[in-house]
Amino acid sequence: MTINGWLQILAYFLALLLLTRPLGGFLYRVFEGEKTLLSPALGPLERGIYRVTGVDARREQGWLGYTAAMLLFNLLGFLFLYTLLRLQGGLPLNPQGLPGVSPHLAFNTAISFVTNTNWQSYGGESTLSYLSQMLGLTTQNFVSAATGIAVALAVVRGFVRRKSDSLGNFWVDLTRATLYVLLPLAILSALALVALGMPQNFAHYTEATTLEGAQQLIAQGPVASQVAIKQLGSNGGGFFNVNSAHPFENPNALSNFLESLYLILIAAALTNTFGRMVKDERQGWALFGAMAILLAAGIGISYWSESQGNPAVAALGVEGPNLEGKETRFGVAQSVIWSAATTAASNGSVNAMHDSYTPLGGLVQMLNIQLGEAIFGGVGAGLYGMIVYAILAVFIAGLMVGRTPEYLGKKIEARELKLTMLAVLCLPLVLLGFSAYASVSPEMLKGLANAGPHGFSEILYAFSSAAGNNGSAFAGLSANAPLWNTLLGITMLVGRFAMIVPLLAVAGSLAAKPAVAPSAGTFPTHGGLFVGLLIGVLLIVGGLTYFPALALGPIVEQLALHAGQNY
Repeated sequence: MTINGWLQILAYFLALLLLTRPLGGFLYRVFEGEKTLLSPALGPLERGIYRVTGVDARREQGWLGYTAAMLLFNLLGFLFLYTLLRLQGGLPLNPQGLPGVSPHLAFNTAISFVTNTNWQSYGGESTLSYLSQMLGLTTQNFVSAATGIAVALAVVRGFVRRKSDSLGNFWVDLTRATLYVLLPLAILSALALVALGMPQNFAHYTEATTLEGAQQLIAQGPVASQVAIKQLGSNGGGFFNVNSAHPFENPNALSNFLESLYLILIAAALTNTFGRMVKDERQGWALFGAMAILLAAGIGISYWSESQGNPAVAALGVEGPNLEGKETRFGVAQSVIWSAATTAASNGSVNAMHDSYTPLGGLVQMLNIQLGEAIFGGVGAGLYGMIVYAILAVFIAGLMVGRTPEYLGKKIEARELKLTMLAVLCLPLVLLGFSAYASVSPEMLKGLANAGPHGFSEILYAFSSAAGNNGSAFAGLSANAPLWNTLLGITMLVGRFAMIVPLLAVAGSLAAKPAVAPSAGTFPTHGGLFVGLLIGVLLIVGGLTYFPALALGPIVEQLALHAGQNY
């Protein structure tokens, strides 16, 4: 660990803090239908979209209507993307003549991008055409992120509305999130990345002769546009197989800093938007504080662990930090910032190979995902993920003092708590269940590169990533096989929609309730005590759920590593 490394970490958090409130205010004005700097240019386009699609922007939907619209839109997106991938070989913008994608891989990829997971069982530059990357994947990068934002807004409206049977209009929220937020930010971000040296073209791959006289095929294409939205939309799917460890996806130190900031930018801003919507910005800062503390703890632990180096390498007389799999242009600090942020933010992009981290560093990454997209999380998903734990926190606080729990003026009663627990339990159900099956399945074990606890960590990480809609992986796992692709696809579906649907039902139930006036017995949810309780509940629930599995993987591997045993 170095002072320079800690200064880089501090600069990252300062930049995030400075941008959260202004962007959060902009998002609030967009979704409240107020005028912004973009309204003169985009307002007519927004109204034109409603006319063409037949959407009445003034007509709101109840939770069932909102949920049905969301599910239908995502189903159609899945069918379109699956068909596009299967027919890729006969479609234009395919200069390399890449064939259509196999059925099981197309199934996995279509679900992956529709659920904002962006798990990739393939090498992007060797599998997908420019058309598939742009029309298929990039479209889903925008609308899957917009879906997450829309759901978060609907959940927050459940607390804001009083005796109401509506949560807004899904089509309006989706349109505004895409048109006013994701598209402008992605355009500006892509232009910045092009200026820093990132390719953006439709050229054939370049054939080059190396110094040794060998022939090399250098892939290129519309990279900057893909990278901008993959980071901003918490998507993570890279244009290249090695993602942002590739110099075309991450040309220099400034691009690395910007991309790592894009990872969390919108998710952090939404906490401020939440505070503004409930008319108390302190509520938003409380959620932001809990998220930031957990992220900082993860970065600190990972930075310490990677700086200690690998005892097996030190035994050979080579001292220093663990640089295996790291991007040596940026060093350990920038690698651990990215790895902690991408797993906390449910993004999945990487600038270093997670499989090569120390077991303790890998544990931080897994636990970030397993906590349910709550540490900033995916765009929108992090906000409603943390609200789930806020509901549990006030319930526990209510049990302590013997009164009905309240959050933001709404009583949390049996119906809301049961639905909340359903949303919490759906992730470990598929994550741990499928991990157990994969650990004994001869067919699935063929995909492992390592035996022992590290091999189990590869399995556990894969299903954690799928259930948490993260998309990153331990690089030692070869998952492009029918059974892996199918089970991971099912896990992504459950991780996304089995959490969203109960939460929208909670929002509908809360919206129908009257507000409860605060009293002397009301537990304040904007101060340090609540932040501490929220963090405690998050860690206790996560620990009780996943500690046995983590003990069989990264924990025992860390102990074995220092005992001189390697896997």
